[in-house]
Amino acid sequence: MTKLIKFIKSTIKETDLLLLFFCIAASIFGILMVHSATQLSIEEDAIISRDTRTMILAVAIGVAFAVIISFIDYKFITKMFPLIGAVCILLMFLVLLIGVGPEERPDAKTWIVLGSTGMFFQPSELVKIGFIITFGMHIELVRDKLKSIFHLFLLCVHGLIPAGLVIISGDLGSALVFIIIFISMLFCAGVQLRYFAIGLAGVCAMIPAIWYFFFSSTQKERFLGLIYPERYPDIMYQQNRGIEAIASGGLTGQGLFNGKYTQNEIVPESENDMIFTCIGEELGLIGCILALAILIAITVKIIHVGHKSKDSATSLMCYGMAAMIASQVIINIGMCLVIFPVIGITLPFFSAGGSSNMCIYIGIGLIMSIYRFDKEKELISYRFQKLR
Repeated sequence: MTKLIKFIKSTIKETDLLLLFFCIAASIFGILMVHSATQLSIEEDAIISRDTRTMILAVAIGVAFAVIISFIDYKFITKMFPLIGAVCILLMFLVLLIGVGPEERPDAKTWIVLGSTGMFFQPSELVKIGFIITFGMHIELVRDKLKSIFHLFLLCVHGLIPAGLVIISGDLGSALVFIIIFISMLFCAGVQLRYFAIGLAGVCAMIPAIWYFFFSSTQKERFLGLIYPERYPDIMYQQNRGIEAIASGGLTGQGLFNGKYTQNEIVPESENDMIFTCIGEELGLIGCILALAILIAITVKIIHVGHKSKDSATSLMCYGMAAMIASQVIINIGMCLVIFPVIGITLPFFSAGGSSNMCIYIGIGLIMSIYRFDKEKELISYRFQKLR
């Protein structure tokens, strides 16, 4: 009995309970807001909507995965990086072959239908986690050669493979997140700044080609609508109604389940990409600040785990995970505030969706594994460590 008590105490002590608490708190907050945003879609004799049920199930499975993965030594996980990379590429090719898109984008292929269940899975959400692992290991293998143009070129190829496959599938939003993860991990690895300047110059030079050959007419109109909103009233409808909903919330909001815009489905996708508008309308500025505070706490906690890690590869994985969450938060809220065009980026832990909510916990499980098996060890000399 004494041994069992000691085991339980040591297990609890080695578990990153604070990170897990912040994540579960964010998910509960998100489930509550999705429930509010989907009141009109609740079926007869049902208590909650299908979107809410899916989110609850995804979070429950995700938390279970996170806890299980946290007990697996990250060294075993990182040693599997070639297999992880192969599975990720296979998933992306699979979605290109048999994938389906949302009703408004039938030309896109972003989801896989899971047999006869009627459920959908978005492979790019899982591939983000796989990319963070494989790219972190790739950098670790060549970290003494980061000044070599050849090895930097290979790292760029590694980064472009998932981003390119996602672009081909029609999901430019996820591709942007991949690129931000790629840049963030290279920066934290200590790649010289002149290479980022060269890359930025190259991207700027390619903007005309990207505009004419990669963007669809709808995507172009979303950008132009930010500059000339009066010319594109239909394109800007979602964002205009969204910013009106947020403004109507004031400091304390209209009250949960009482938002005029949310409860009448005036803001399209208010349970998904535009969930922040629901928070702003019904819980006001205070609710928005609380949601942001939880997301910032999660991001900072992940960076702290990376900061304390002895293993350089896993430090980079933590920074990549933090970059993924932070970039999606900034882009999503920017869309809701009409700063950025709508590009289909969910708000982590808050937006409805099974794939995104489950897969992010797989990434959290990796961070918890790093915390458990790499505590109180010597620091390494990456950029974030230099901030000490």
